[in-house]
Amino acid sequence: MKWRLWYRVRSYTRSSLWVVPFIAIPLEMIAIRVVDRIAPLIGWDFLGLGMQAARTMLETVVTASLSFLVFAFGSLLVAIQVAGGQLTPRIIATTLLRDNVVRYTVGLFIFTLLFALGAGNRLETSGHQFVIFVAAVLGISCFAAFLYLIDYAARLLRPITILTRVASDGLGVIRAAYPEPTRRRGVPEQQRARLGPPRRTVLHQGTSEIVLAVNVRSLIAQAEACGGTIEFVPQVGDFVAMDEPLFHLYGAADNVADAGLVDTVAFGPERTMEQDPTFAFRIVIDIALRALSPAINDPTTAVLAIDQLHRLLRLVGQRDLRTDEIADRSGQLRVVVRTPNWDDFVNLAFSEVRMCGAGNVQVARRLRAMIENLMQTLPVHRRAELERQRSLLERDVGKHYSYPEDLMLAGVADVQGLGGHSGQ
Repeated sequence: MKWRLWYRVRSYTRSSLWVVPFIAIPLEMIAIRVVDRIAPLIGWDFLGLGMQAARTMLETVVTASLSFLVFAFGSLLVAIQVAGGQLTPRIIATTLLRDNVVRYTVGLFIFTLLFALGAGNRLETSGHQFVIFVAAVLGISCFAAFLYLIDYAARLLRPITILTRVASDGLGVIRAAYPEPTRRRGVPEQQRARLGPPRRTVLHQGTSEIVLAVNVRSLIAQAEACGGTIEFVPQVGDFVAMDEPLFHLYGAADNVADAGLVDTVAFGPERTMEQDPTFAFRIVIDIALRALSPAINDPTTAVLAIDQLHRLLRLVGQRDLRTDEIADRSGQLRVVVRTPNWDDFVNLAFSEVRMCGAGNVQVARRLRAMIENLMQTLPVHRRAELERQRSLLERDVGKHYSYPEDLMLAGVADVQGLGGHSGQ
């Protein structure tokens, strides 16, 4: 299977709610036959149920599991609309539909419903007590799972839960994209400038979409095989229109087939976090901006979002943000793939939140606390951009407060926003 097709199938499966319940159908068909076969060998008869009592109990399990299923889907649709409206629509595909607790609970309801129906169909032919017992256990499990799902969903839709999960996923992407710890080094020699104009350009054909992921290993292998250099023009997360440049080929890479190059790029209608280290920042920032909007006016949620930006930016500052140029073991440039640098991450984390939240005391103090903490804990070569952001924050705060006392209060670093440390 081609890499692009495999990536699309895997990504769709991970973000689809119906996959696990659908798999429960063939599993139930196997389970009911296995249980029916081993029931005579076990010979359990301790339930003491007659035919009518067993049928009534199975009908109750069917009714309960069906009710749970309808309620779960109905509540999930309402929850998705509410969460998407109050936080950001981008959490629907990245968080809610990928939640395994919701998917496996719905799968249990489907499995129990079909198992109880199958057990009812076998009452006339076998009526073994063990089959009825398994159906009863599944019914009780559905009651427990339903009660747990209500509590879990209520906790899942809290802003702090969504923010924490998005940030945790983002930390995993950052570790995968930048596996090495940071180290102070000079400006690397740019070999791309010596390549000259490309010999050939591969254009994007088909639907205009967003770059979701790139198979960098395959690009390196193809470049080494031909002895040339391949440049991937857009960045992961960029929108690419039809007939826009997708690859620039230098040297002997001119002979690489277009099909092999195109197969290394996965496209989709919206960004995902698989290979996009800035998308977690984008989701958290969108939640913060929504909380700071006049319609919602919830600065405490914005402070919670800044807490997660602090987590993300700290890890970024501790990693080696590799250059765009990837060379082979001999030092020959093979692939050019653009990735965000430290300045990009810092500007993304601070700029919009600072512009919208400098007039709020909580947000201003929390931003200052994040800047000062990162300046103290990250390596020295990360401080320049942080100092620039501190200067911008001070100027923005100075424009919003006319009283010296308020200006002094807003200029104090406070991890809690307001209340943790008043300062002098």
